[in-house]
Parts: sequence; structure tokens; C-alpha cells
Amino acid sequence: MLKRLQRQPWTCPQCIRHQRDVGKRRLVISSNAKGAAAAAAVADDYRPASRAAPSIAHDDRTLRQIFDSPHVWKEFSSKKKHHYRGKSAGLFQNRYLTHPEGFQDFAAVTLTKCKRIVAAVLSYQTNDELKRVARALDRLSDLLCRVIDLSDFVRSVHPDRKVQAAASQAYASMFEYMNVLNTTTGLNDQLKRAAAIPEVYNSWSEEERTVAAILIKDFSKSAIDLAEIDRQAFVEISNEVAQVGNDFVENMAAEKSILYFESSRLKGMDPLFVRQMTKWGSVSLPTVGMPATIALRAVEDANTRREIYMANRTSSRTNLQRLEQLLKRRAELASLSGYESFAHMTLTDKMAKSPEAVTSFLDALAVENAPRAKDELRQLLEVKKSDARAGTLPAEMNAWDRDYYTAQLMSTLRSKARMPDFLAAYFSLGTVMQGLSRLFHRLYGIRLVPRETLRGESWNPDVRRLDVIDDHEGHIAVIYCDLFERQGKSPNPAHFTLRCSRRISEEEIHEAAEFSSQSGSLFATASEAANDGLATNFNSRDGNALYQLPTIALICDFSLPPASNSNRPTLLSFREVTTLFHEMGHALHSICGRTALQNVSGTRCATDFAELPSVLMENFASAPEVLALYARHWETDAPLDPSRIQERVEVDRRMQGAEIESQVLLGMLDQEYHSRSPLTWADGGDGRESTKVYQSVWNKYSLVPEPAGTSWQGFFGHLFGYGATYYSYLFDRAIAGKIWRDVFQRAPGGATDPAAGQLFREEVLRHGGGRDGWRCVAGALGDRSGRLAEGEKGAMEEVGKWGVHS
Repeated sequence: MLKRLQRQPWTCPQCIRHQRDVGKRRLVISSNAKGAAAAAAVADDYRPASRAAPSIAHDDRTLRQIFDSPHVWKEFSSKKKHHYRGKSAGLFQNRYLTHPEGFQDFAAVTLTKCKRIVAAVLSYQTNDELKRVARALDRLSDLLCRVIDLSDFVRSVHPDRKVQAAASQAYASMFEYMNVLNTTTGLNDQLKRAAAIPEVYNSWSEEERTVAAILIKDFSKSAIDLAEIDRQAFVEISNEVAQVGNDFVENMAAEKSILYFESSRLKGMDPLFVRQMTKWGSVSLPTVGMPATIALRAVEDANTRREIYMANRTSSRTNLQRLEQLLKRRAELASLSGYESFAHMTLTDKMAKSPEAVTSFLDALAVENAPRAKDELRQLLEVKKSDARAGTLPAEMNAWDRDYYTAQLMSTLRSKARMPDFLAAYFSLGTVMQGLSRLFHRLYGIRLVPRETLRGESWNPDVRRLDVIDDHEGHIAVIYCDLFERQGKSPNPAHFTLRCSRRISEEEIHEAAEFSSQSGSLFATASEAANDGLATNFNSRDGNALYQLPTIALICDFSLPPASNSNRPTLLSFREVTTLFHEMGHALHSICGRTALQNVSGTRCATDFAELPSVLMENFASAPEVLALYARHWETDAPLDPSRIQERVEVDRRMQGAEIESQVLLGMLDQEYHSRSPLTWADGGDGRESTKVYQSVWNKYSLVPEPAGTSWQGFFGHLFGYGATYYSYLFDRAIAGKIWRDVFQRAPGGATDPAAGQLFREEVLRHGGGRDGWRCVAGALGDRSGRLAEGEKGAMEEVGKWGVHS
């Protein structure tokens, strides 16, 4: 399809369990001698990989200050507010978006450009004209994305309802036009015609060939090759899948929402917490959510835990019916399109290629993980044996026992590791951002430079703008950092690409000059008009051609500094530090994946490749040589002893085997649900069919059998957004672990080794989605056997054998 869907923010298991730490501290400048010495040590320790820019040290200090001090940020960001003489520069400096009505102007101008391209492509006849098809359709896709991606983001984050409504209207109008284009057979015919002519195909760059293949597959998946009656059926089923899928996710609930207990049965839970749920002498315990989770970890009575577990894992029958309808319709959609199953249809353009390859990967990973998972289970059984309340079967681990004894074991480990909340004192938000910039500079020769926002450029005063500067290429990207909590804001961390990298042709600049003359003084130059006012720069890697720069929004939900002490910054828990590193990994992919075509820019790559840079970045958060770049105490500036982080990491990974086993089970279940089997299910089922599959997978692969009667699949929301691709996160974790060990830990200090960074940037990051993921992995690992580069089932199995060790 011409508009490739934006990557949905992945919610990993760690994020689901994540609870933000409270009681954070803020920065005050230490005036004692020890603090001064430590500060001097920081300055001396920071030796930039390149001294190409004389302002590096100044930018480095300013970066920390604008995130740690609201006062400094207010002063810094007001420097250019006098420009435009009170006029808005437009959201993201998009000159159309200076007022709500501008969204409609933006959409209208874009629509005019799109229609010109469509008319031109449909008129192509000669080979020279057909050589332009791939690039023309990529630009058409880019124009759609410019409006759809930006409007979708603005309508979800902007506080002004008029702006929200205007953005929603622009989004809807362009989305409707996109659906028209996706069923315009002439565009598909012209693309296939061009790709079938050797002279045309051979003239295309690797990126153009990749984009052409992507668009041909996307057209095919939208049933454009089917007869009219079948195409109409495809559209109807697709609409039903979208509606039912959304209903499934929004209505996840337990069959029994409340359990009633005498308070004595909840012994082990915090009495104050229990009292909050008590009325008329009875405790009303919600079966889903934090109360049930806490109860399963804390309640001493095994029979009570069993009752809670069964209710917590039994989905509402109505939602199970929705799930079965979703899976059945997806199977019908695949069959209508000529695929054996929905998984086969979905995986054709992924690294895995087929469900058989996914199963091969998961089987190999399960075998590799089994010894670790069994050892962890043995440890839990040892804890249970020492429990006088374990009953007559202390040698067996029941499903409702696992969380309880895991909590006991982890409590003991954390106590031995002496890990109070002191770690947050070393991670002010400013120092972490400073550390990320220093790390990027050492590894990739790029750094984060604070930039004043113009009037109207951002959607909230707390949003900081950073320009990404390359030592050799100059300005290469823009990041808008919306990192602080506020009412109504989504708590989920995420990375959004608002505008992709793409080469702007001379023809577009001439076209922009024409539009600019019609729009009066909206744009100062034709180059500015060509990108709607957003950032551009010349790309020395591509003959100094003009490029639109990746424009990124980074969203987190960190606590604001307490108003009572303005000198203290926001302090992050180590889990929040890791989250920020993860999201910056996505941003890094967008920043460095500066391709000439937007369909393969940055994170626009195969779903099972998209998480690799972000998962890899998590490893850097705890590496001693990286901690040395930034982890300083907010009061004394004393460096953090890296062994304290290693203690924390070791504890967090202590039960990793069980977590991987759980993710393998979910990956297996996802594949089973998206096989051909739903075609045999009756319409309007009551959940029995999907429950049979769920119970079968769990009891075949799990070390702890699932009790009969549960139907947890009704809570598996990722089945909608990641249908047939849930394995991706484990897959990328396995690859990231291998690259971490073989590239960045090959020698002491490897996490800050410029040679390692250059290798990863050149082999993986810079290609975005323009190079097959297997070739990227093979290049980074120096694999000369050819097995990895070829991909296929054998390569998937090999990745599974690497295991997940991070």
C-alpha cells in the first residue's frame, strides 16, 4: 500500500510490569571541595571522539542543564521567541500549521500534489518514463505520510481541542484518499509493468528495487489483483477485522470481575491495602489488575491463590467470541488472497518468511532456554519445600504457586544485594541525556544539540527540541523530546517518526517554487517550501543532494521535579533509564537510516527487524564504560560504582528463563491461532475452540501445567496489533544479544569503541529498511558462511540457538 503503516509502539513484558518509582530527588549544585573535584573530573573525563565543532563542550553542558533545570530551559527556549514578531512558526515549523484551519490547507495542498503524481504515473509509456515509477510512487507515499503521520500524532498529544479536531479531519481526508489509491489498479499495473522490463529494472538503485517490491506486495495484500466481487469481499472482511480487533482489545475482561473473601484469607498482603478493599466485613478483590497481581505474589493460603489465579486467567466469554471471530475472519482474508494461512500472508515480507521458520526459531530457543528455566523452577521448589504452608505436595509447582514463591526468592536476593532507591540519585534526566549524546558521539560521531523552539513550534512548553549533528555531515535529524508527565498524556513510552528521510529532487524544488509563488510569503525559499518548512540539509553521502531530515517525537512519562525545590532535577529509576535508552535506540535507527526513499527510511523495515537497535541499546545502559560517561550523583557529582548496577542487573535477570519461556509460549500460541485451523471453527463460537488451542500449547511446552478451565487468551491484546509476528521481540533480543557480545564486547571497553560503532552504523543502521535484514545481521557479525545472509529456516533456527542472554 502507498502509505505503509507506522510501527505500533511495542509494549514489552517489562513495560507491562513496570511501575514508576516514586520519591525522586532533584539537582542542587554542590559547593564543597569534593563536589568541585568531581565536577572537574567530569570535564576532564569527557574527551569527544572528534573536535570538529568548537562548541561541543558548551552544547554538552547545555544539554544537561535544559533537562535538569526548568528555569534554564525557560530562559534558553525564550531566546528566539521574539522572532516572527508574535506570529507562530507553525507546529514543527510546518508553515501551514500556524492555526487549526492550517491542517485543512496542508491536506489540500498535499492532495493537489498527489493527484499530479498519480496522473503522471498513469500516463507513463516510454521506458525512460517508467524508470521514474518507483521513485514517483515513493514520493506519493511520502506526501500521504506527511499528513497522516503528523496529524495522527498531533490529534493524540495536542492539548487544544480545536487543533485535535482539525488534525483529525486532515487525517481522515488523507486516509480516505489513500484507500482510493490502494484500489487504483492502474498504479499497480504501471509498477508491475516497469519492474518486468529489464532495461527499467536494471536502471533502478537497490533502494528503488526494494521499494518497488514492497509496494507490489502491499498492493497484492490489499487484494488489488482479485476480481471485483472478491475485492469487495476483501474490503468488507478487512473492515470487520479492524472493528472486531479494536473491540477485542478495548473489552478485555475476566468472566468473574470480583471475588469476595474474608480478610483472614488474604493474610500476607499489606493489611492497609486489604482494608481499602473491605466493606461490611468482606473483601472485594478485583480479579484483574494490580490487586490480583499483588495477591498472587503475597497471599499465604494456597487455596485462596488458586481461586484468584483461576479467575484472573479466565476471560469473559463475550471477548472470547470476539477473538474467535477475529481469527476466523483473518483466516478467510488470507484464503481469499490465495495464501495458506494468515501467518503465511503476514510473514512473506518479514525476515522469517514463513510460519514454519518461526516455529523453528521458537523450538530452538525453547531448547536453549530449557536448562535455565528448569534451574529456576528447581530454586522455586526449594523455597516451597521450606514453606510450612506448602501442604502435602511440596515437590510440585502449581501454576498459582509460581508468582508467590518467585516473589519470596526475589525478595531474598534483593535484600542480599542491598539495593535501596539510592541508584536514582545518579540518574538525573539531564545527565542521562548527556550520557546518550556522549555515547553517540563516541560510537557514531553524532551528538544531541539543544535548539531553541520558535513560537508555536511545539505542542507543550515542556517539549525540548534537539538537533542531531554529525561531525562530517552536519545537521541530520530533529528530535522533539516530550518526556515529562502531565494530565491526559499517555503513560506509554514511544517513538514516532513524523517525517522520514528522503532525497528532494530538483523537479520538486521547481514545483515548490510554483506553489510558493501561489501561497504568497508563506515560505522564504523554494527549498523550504519543498519540505513545508521542516528541516532540510544537503547529504554529502549522496552528491550533496538536498534531503528532508528525519523528524522524530520521543514520548516518555517521567515525573516533574517537585515544585518545592526548584534546584533538584527529575531523577530516574534504573528501569526508566533503560526505557529511555530503548526509545533512543528507535530514534537512532531513524536518525542514521537516511535513505533516499522514505519507504525504507529508518524504522520502516520488517517488523521482526525493527526492535533490533532499540533492544541492543538497552545493553549500553548498564555497561560500566558507558556509566562512566554520565552516571554522577546529583548532589556531589561523584561517579556511580558500576558494580551496584551489575548487582541490580543480575537480580533482574535471575528469573529470565521463566520470562523467556512465557514469551515462547505466547509466540507459539500466536502462530497456532493464525494457522488454517480457524477456518474450521463455527461462526458465533463460545470460546471453546480457542481455549482448546491455548490449553494445548501451554500443556505441551510449559514446565508448569496450566489448570483446566482457564482461558487467558482473551487478555492477549497483542494478537490484534502483532498478529502472527509476536515472536519478533524475542527474535530481535536474540540477535541483539549476539551483536552485543560479538561486536561491542569483543574487547575491553567495546561499548564505547568507535570501530564497533562504525561497523554497526554502516552494516545495520544506515540502511533503514533498504537492505535485507539478514544481510545486515551477517554484515555486523562478519558471517562468511553465507547461511545468515540467505535467511530461510536454517538461519531462524541458528538465531534460536543463540538464545536470549541480556
